[in-house]
Amino acid sequence: MEQYLESAKTLLWAYGPNILYALLLLIIGLFLIKKLLAFSRKIMQSKGLDETLQSFLSSLISIGLKILLLLAVISTLGIDTTAIAAALAAVGLGIGLALQGALSNLAGGVLIIIFRPFKLGDLIEAQDEIGVVKDISFFTTQIVTPDNKRVIIPNGTLANSNIVNLSAEGKLRVDLTIGVSYDENIEQTKQVLMDVLNNHPNVLLNPPPTVDVQELAESSVNFAVRPWCAVGNYWTVYFGITEQCKLALDNAGIEIPYPHSVEIQKQA
Repeated sequence: MEQYLESAKTLLWAYGPNILYALLLLIIGLFLIKKLLAFSRKIMQSKGLDETLQSFLSSLISIGLKILLLLAVISTLGIDTTAIAAALAAVGLGIGLALQGALSNLAGGVLIIIFRPFKLGDLIEAQDEIGVVKDISFFTTQIVTPDNKRVIIPNGTLANSNIVNLSAEGKLRVDLTIGVSYDENIEQTKQVLMDVLNNHPNVLLNPPPTVDVQELAESSVNFAVRPWCAVGNYWTVYFGITEQCKLALDNAGIEIPYPHSVEIQKQA
């Protein structure tokens, strides 16, 4: 027993100070990390960074500082940290290779949050999809299409593709093509169509709507009907103007051509 006590005393005298230094360094280090994180959070808030980005950067800073603190504590105990650092680097490389796609999406999410090509509630067109942005996370962006389908797009793909933000300017132009017979008067037709645009409650007056001859087609004179509207009224204007143009042309006795030859063949 006395031999064990002597051995314990020897070890305590040999390693006790280092252990105390390591514990003291750990306590002070954790305290300083906490203060530094609070300070960095205030700076990010003063810069107006997105809340999600603030949380991500704070976590990244916290992990990095705690790893450095751990290596410093281990070094204080007299343990060689070279091998540990090399092992951590190897593990990090392996994880990076295994999660290459996830890291690409993470980087894309960070870019989207920083540069803000769109925000929640915006109507966007990307990856052959169009819809309202409902959620932006670090890995994916979710949009809801006009027919109420939820589409989840990886941020890595989204950040490296063309994004059309339909809400950015606050208003959209509705592009319609209305065709009438060659026998009809162009000025009368333009006036009838323009009256429809001017009388629709959701059509904006600035920029003003326009009606112009777009094309002399094979069997019709096609008019480019271009009303402007708020983003949220796009489909209301699109369908409403289409219907009202047809009714107005009928009331004015202006013919909208259709393939008579096909109709005759069906009757035959």
